[in-house]
Amino acid sequence: MPKFTKNSLFSSDIGIDLGTANTLVYVRGRGIVMQEPSVVAVNDKTDQVVAIGKDAKAMLGKTPPHIRTVRPLAHGVISDFEVTEELLAYLIGKAGGPRMRLFGPRVVIGVPTGVTNVQSRAVRDAARNAGAREALILEEPIAGAIGAKLPVGEAVGTMVLDIGAGTTDIAVIALSGAVASRSSQVAGDRFNENIIDFVRSEFKLGIGERTAEDVKIAIGAVIPLHDTLTRSIRGRDLATGLPREVTLTDAHVREALGASLDALMDAMKDVIEATPPELLSDVLERGVTIFGGGALLRGLPQVLAKMLGVPVKVAPDPLTAVVRGTGIVTEDPAPYADFFIDEDETLGEN
Repeated sequence: MPKFTKNSLFSSDIGIDLGTANTLVYVRGRGIVMQEPSVVAVNDKTDQVVAIGKDAKAMLGKTPPHIRTVRPLAHGVISDFEVTEELLAYLIGKAGGPRMRLFGPRVVIGVPTGVTNVQSRAVRDAARNAGAREALILEEPIAGAIGAKLPVGEAVGTMVLDIGAGTTDIAVIALSGAVASRSSQVAGDRFNENIIDFVRSEFKLGIGERTAEDVKIAIGAVIPLHDTLTRSIRGRDLATGLPREVTLTDAHVREALGASLDALMDAMKDVIEATPPELLSDVLERGVTIFGGGALLRGLPQVLAKMLGVPVKVAPDPLTAVVRGTGIVTEDPAPYADFFIDEDETLGEN
């Protein structure tokens, strides 16, 4: 475990929420300075990076065959090491400027709970190869709990639900550690797939991931709403191959997401069953805190509260909870030393 002293803290130190869909960057002393899509466009003819972040996302579904738009993280972990290095180097350079490139920042990176030692080492190596002088790895539910100002270091049970794009992380935290936790692939990307499959089955219309994401954000709800929400979408008619437009409602989205929400509920129940009774009483009293993009799904807190029988609340600014947590740690890492995934452990696994 690294030793932290005041003299070792550089103002260029940064925290990164390395997400499957979006990556956020916090610079020590400045706050959140960047939010970029985790997308890189690569020219296969030259093996050169064409665009990164927003520019690369704008190319999705619109590129010629020799240009690939890559999301280098799948389910929150690295699926393409070299492209991830390019993404991190771009973010570190853009966030900090020449001074950061000269000295190299200490980087605190959030990763999904339950990542293997090999996966954790890959994140650490990618950050170092991208210019970090030191890379500290922090599980995302813990980072989000820190960002939400929850009492993670106290002898009380704190349950959190982090619904990202690639993974949903569930954890009960006490005394600077996750006592019970689970990572599930039922998350934002799965919700998009549910909407695509529903539209294909119900309307015989083919739509893409970006359209499904827009629908989820615009009219996504898991409880009946007072006013019906609608969204017109265009896609390819599967019978004729021609363009066609249909109108979706929040009821359609609710039906599409039903099975995935049931699976998410089962995962939460598994974590609750693995929680010691003493901490479970704290959870019953203090409830569950949700963060991540999925926390914005209309009606989700009410559904979870009804099914689990505990209070459920959404953290303030849930989209930035994890990166704010990594940022708090960069300001003073020493109190959070027990939370880091130990590098010595990663060296023991091949």
